[in-house]
Amino acid sequence: MKSKVSLLFLVLFSGSTLLAQTFTKQDTLRGSITPERAWWDLTFYHLDIEVKPDEKWLGGKNTIRYTVLEPHQVLQVDLQEPLKLEKITQDGKELKIKSKGNAHFVTLKKKQKKGASEEVVVYYSGHPREAVNAPWDGGISWKHDEAGNHFVGSSCQGLGASVWWPNKDHMYDEVDSMAISVRVPDDLTNVSNGRLKNIEKHDNNTKTWHWYVTNPINNYGVNINIGDYVHFGEKYDGENGTLDMDYWVLSYNLEKAKEHFKDAPRSIEAFEHWFGPYPFYEDSYKLVEAPYLGMEHQSSVTYGNEYLKGYLGRDLSDTGWGLKFDFIIIHENGHEWFANNITYKDIADMWVHEGFTAYSESLFVEYFYGKEAGAEYVVGTSNRIQNDKPIIGSYNVNQRGSNDMYYKGANILHTLRQLLEDDEKWREILRGLNRDFWHQTVTSAQIENYISEKSGYDLKQFFDQYLRDHRIPIVEFKIDSNVLSFRYSEIINGFDMPVKVIINDELQWIFPKSEWTEKTLKEPINSLKLDPNFLVDGKLIED
Repeated sequence: MKSKVSLLFLVLFSGSTLLAQTFTKQDTLRGSITPERAWWDLTFYHLDIEVKPDEKWLGGKNTIRYTVLEPHQVLQVDLQEPLKLEKITQDGKELKIKSKGNAHFVTLKKKQKKGASEEVVVYYSGHPREAVNAPWDGGISWKHDEAGNHFVGSSCQGLGASVWWPNKDHMYDEVDSMAISVRVPDDLTNVSNGRLKNIEKHDNNTKTWHWYVTNPINNYGVNINIGDYVHFGEKYDGENGTLDMDYWVLSYNLEKAKEHFKDAPRSIEAFEHWFGPYPFYEDSYKLVEAPYLGMEHQSSVTYGNEYLKGYLGRDLSDTGWGLKFDFIIIHENGHEWFANNITYKDIADMWVHEGFTAYSESLFVEYFYGKEAGAEYVVGTSNRIQNDKPIIGSYNVNQRGSNDMYYKGANILHTLRQLLEDDEKWREILRGLNRDFWHQTVTSAQIENYISEKSGYDLKQFFDQYLRDHRIPIVEFKIDSNVLSFRYSEIINGFDMPVKVIINDELQWIFPKSEWTEKTLKEPINSLKLDPNFLVDGKLIED
């Protein structure tokens, strides 16, 4: 005689069809470490440009300094059409360029000797691609504010920084430091990364804003923000001393921003607790109003959430917790640790940025509102998971994986925390990641292996299941009075993650595998549900 059971499960599997994708030679030139990239190591950029908003034009030069790792005479520089590469020089001598689409191969005249420090200067100009749907389909946003003033910003993750300036456009090699000089009409302000060094006035009603970045920076994290800005700021007493926090907003939003931007120091407080010190004290922290939703530009986070709580006023978790904070401030600030401190080498591993940062939203909620609130938030966001394709994309072709990298990624991490059953150990792993991979580019495999080592669990099948397969594991159940039978389906070989279930209001572990396992209880099973803190689905099988 079988019991009547009320079974509550979180349904995530969508059964979407996976489609193959083909790639071009341009994808390979953009996404791989070509021989013409591999032999030299970036050390310094000086991006020195003028921006003419009336004409939607920019141009100037980028000085690229590098160390020779191995002797080679051809160097790859990237710049995307319709911008024009005018010339490249070394030691004042113009060099021969062979272009293949957006990749430009420069033949150097000077003998490149191992260990030598060299530089080339790249001159360019034109009308860069205009952003279609920034920041997702990026480029330059040429907008106007409510008062009719020019309002301009850059955004280029995935598309590549070479959409608006010439550089070594691959994430594996971050430049060690960078100067950014941007000349604009003198009634406008340019805000870029790092610290403002000086403002240079010119006779033709223009000014050059000189910024300097001390720390390594990824190329998509470099930005320009041009507008009728006003500035205010504060000092934050953080783990590594005093952090300068500066805010640049449109003049008519000043009073609104002074109140709304209180979420910025709150986020630093929460994330320093969970992840360790803010990674860029030397370069300060800035929150800059932008003509699009926002982006995690390093030490120059951009903001366009309309001074609303949530995501443009919506709670992405549908729990109420998402309206306790401004989504863009919290999410983009979380990227200072996961994207800017720890940066993917290949965009195929973009979940390292987005999974951890989406998870940081729940950690912010937990820090200020309690552990249960944080858990409710992250589990609530799982309703947005599509399971359309694997989270990890194809390597060496600049191809990202599924957008599930955000909230599936967050729930993967939340599930891992349940397996540890030790909150302080979990916090130490998160802080350890930011300490041991400080200012580095990484692969997903490095992050996976680190968590496995520090947790004491072999997590290979766990990560393969959740990152490299699109399916959510299903726990199948059969109930016969007080006997519970269970097994996994929709899994890769060897996946055997334990999960918690609530049986007759009692929380307990079960250990499913691909084969049926039985568990005998003292009492008949009247109710059964999976712990929602685990990223699994459930299915009750009736005989």
